[in-house]
Amino acid sequence: MEERVRHSATQDYSHPFIHEVKLTRAQRIRGIILGSILFPLRITLAAIFFLIMWPLARLRLAGLSEEDRSRPVTGWRHWLFHPIIWLLSRAVFFSLGFLWVKVKGRRADLKEAPMLVVAPHSGFLDMLVLCPTQLATVLSRSENTSLPVIGALLEFNQSVLVSRKDPESRKKAVTQLIERLTSNGYWPQMLMFPEGTTTNGHALIKFKPGAFLAGVPVQPVLLRYPNKLDTVRWTYKGTTWVEALWHTTSQFYTNMTVEFLPVYKPSQEEKNDPNLYADNVQKLMAKALGLPATDYVMEGGVPVSKMGGLSLPLESPARKTLSLLHKNSLEAYEVGAALDRLIDRCQSGAQGSKASAEELVSILGLTDRETAASVCSLYSKDEAVDLRQLYLSVAALSGFVSFKSLLHTAFNLFDREGRGSLGAEELSDLMGALLGVPQHSTAELYKEASKQGQLTEENLLRVLTTHPTYQRVVNEYLQPEEAGSHLPFTSLANGKAVNNNGNMDNSNRPLHYNKKFE
Repeated sequence: MEERVRHSATQDYSHPFIHEVKLTRAQRIRGIILGSILFPLRITLAAIFFLIMWPLARLRLAGLSEEDRSRPVTGWRHWLFHPIIWLLSRAVFFSLGFLWVKVKGRRADLKEAPMLVVAPHSGFLDMLVLCPTQLATVLSRSENTSLPVIGALLEFNQSVLVSRKDPESRKKAVTQLIERLTSNGYWPQMLMFPEGTTTNGHALIKFKPGAFLAGVPVQPVLLRYPNKLDTVRWTYKGTTWVEALWHTTSQFYTNMTVEFLPVYKPSQEEKNDPNLYADNVQKLMAKALGLPATDYVMEGGVPVSKMGGLSLPLESPARKTLSLLHKNSLEAYEVGAALDRLIDRCQSGAQGSKASAEELVSILGLTDRETAASVCSLYSKDEAVDLRQLYLSVAALSGFVSFKSLLHTAFNLFDREGRGSLGAEELSDLMGALLGVPQHSTAELYKEASKQGQLTEENLLRVLTTHPTYQRVVNEYLQPEEAGSHLPFTSLANGKAVNNNGNMDNSNRPLHYNKKFE
């Protein structure tokens, strides 16, 4: 039954970070009618339960010193407040339409498995899993403590808090996590979503190693939503959290199944390698769910896949840039001229490698600032872009420059001191510019390319074009697609340009491919 109704409106997405609820006209009309009644009623009830929980959650630790708060709550504070908050938590989700939760398997006790790992992670409504796990302790962002009610509940839960922006906070959280998991039952059972972000549930993304650092046994927990409409998911793109809440509360009820798998006990090799441990548990859970286990991960707010330590964007900013230029009516030869201006600006060094959206309008030859701002947003969170990154990533896919020539230019741009070799940080910057997203794990590539003492241009080219892993990166991510593909235009070997409609550009203007490097 579950498999039959699991995804009646399953969509084919390019990656698991996109989800959109697709409704028929009848479903939309039904949703509007029911939602106009159920949404305000259910949200009001949930808010009332939350407001009751707020002061009760604060009372649990009220009057305790910092030293007392650093130990697990026991005694009357535990047996009085814990069941009350548990019942109110269940009442919140009951009021939102989760009338019952089907539980399969047996939850392991604390000493059998100090850690519960839950997947797939679909959205904030997954927190209902805390009810069948008896409000297990969680890991949360420290920023969440400032939120009304949520902050009080995190305090009540004695959660491990971490700030993603503070490296010292991350180190402290890891120490605290390992200490709790190896306390031999002193601290309560913990629960984590090892994917670290939400997906559409069509695949398991790479598990982060945090839950596996202590090398203790874990119990895998599977979440399923066997409903005719898949409404609960809130992902990187697609349905927003407000829409997910509206669609979910507009249903008469929403089903959820929690399945506890047998405890997974790590081998000595897995204890020594948390990443291996995480990968093996991911594969086990993916097999149980009937889903693929992937190397996809959300890194810096960008969905990427991992290959040889490199982060490969699932949505290429360079490809999107070329599409934006095409929509701005730039012909192939105009893109070539824009690339000329970009590299001239990068190599001049007079104005620096950063450019604002206003400057980008003239550099790219655009007709409006909006397109320039959109290009900037693909590479940066502010309205300024590193022109080296823009040039190298776009030139790689444009077909105007051979890879050997492009790497030569990239090497010179990042060999700031003209030594003829790159350091580890410079290599990260170079690969980040070529691929269009920051690179944080290039140690493996650096080791391969500096086997002969120094990371020279020749050594780097050799590894990128002959090593099986990095050759694949170059071929799949740093080469133009064939004509007729997603790119709006492709350069031809005869020096002319053709767009994907097959129209030839017979302009006498020189193409970038012939002008700069070859």
